Amino acid sequence: MEFRISQAEAEVEALGRAFAREVLAPKAIELDVVGGFPSESLASAADRGLLGVAVPCELGGLGAGAVAYALAVMQTARACAATTVALCVNNMVAEVVATFGTREQRERLVPRLCDGGLRIGAFALSEADAGSDPARMRTRARKSDHGWVLDGSKLWVTSGSAAGLFVVWARTSQEPGAHGISCFLVPGDVPGLVRGTPEAKMGLHGSTTTPLEFDEVELGADALLGDEGRGFAVAMMALDGGRIGIAAQSVGIAEAALELGRDELRRRSDDLGREAAEGWFADAATELSAARWLTLRAAWRKRTDQAFSHEAAQAKLFASERANMVCGRVLALFGLDGEREATGVERLVRDVRVAMIYEGTSEIQRLILARSILRRFEGRVA
Repeated sequence: MEFRISQAEAEVEALGRAFAREVLAPKAIELDVVGGFPSESLASAADRGLLGVAVPCELGGLGAGAVAYALAVMQTARACAATTVALCVNNMVAEVVATFGTREQRERLVPRLCDGGLRIGAFALSEADAGSDPARMRTRARKSDHGWVLDGSKLWVTSGSAAGLFVVWARTSQEPGAHGISCFLVPGDVPGLVRGTPEAKMGLHGSTTTPLEFDEVELGADALLGDEGRGFAVAMMALDGGRIGIAAQSVGIAEAALELGRDELRRRSDDLGREAAEGWFADAATELSAARWLTLRAAWRKRTDQAFSHEAAQAKLFASERANMVCGRVLALFGLDGEREATGVERLVRDVRVAMIYEGTSEIQRLILARSILRRFEGRVA
């Protein structure tokens, strides 16, 4: 197999690198300390086309594909993981609407997601009893004379405090499990939508994670995204692509940590433990290279319209766990100095932790992979 990064993909990577250097890096520490929502940075991302990297050009995106998207995310996550999370979710929402929306939905919403006209998009799937198992969701949508009425609540909604458009999943029938779940497009200003107080989190302080309440929210018939009762398939497609984004974020954060570790090693020219630290550094760099290529392989399969769910799960599992390991070891290398904000190490440790949780925990990725591997094995045996 021959895999090469194209000139166009390299240009998008350079676009992400410049955005990270010029916009994100100067604000990253302050954003982490003060918290809030990175509105100005995301407006700049929209100006550069980074809110819709893989979205078709005719809908306002760059049309650059999944590999370019992964490369750009690796660059932005090196500078500010919090802003990158919001950027990634918006890309995911824009792709979902572009893929499953009607012509009217696509033309009305996707360009505004790409140019910042809707400020940012958000993905509302999880609930208190339906995190790793969305099939247990209780949010419901019932038909009305004018369309639909939505009732329920969602948790852990990235950018929920600011989003102008929510993609929301709700149960539309009494069918068990994942059956009977539908997907809806919910404007951020619709009456009955209540945004809760953003969560106080360990990391990603510049990304708001917000609970939502839907109290008799009235939606038109045109709010349904995709087919009624087939919303779970929409969510799974979105999560597969989202896992590539999380893997890319993980690689970017860990590369930033490894760079800090490299500088610390260079400073410690006479340290007796330098040789052991160099051995670990070599292992970490090798594992990050593997994580990077697992991520790009999954993105390449998506770009070339091949099945990529298995590869996306592998990439997310490996990249997120290795990134956490790398950041933790770099923190240990710095010793007490690593606890200081000025080094930047402790922020990376806090920011990378959630990569093993959202878009499916490591345990869920292992379950997905085990089932996939067993199916392949059974197919060969048959």
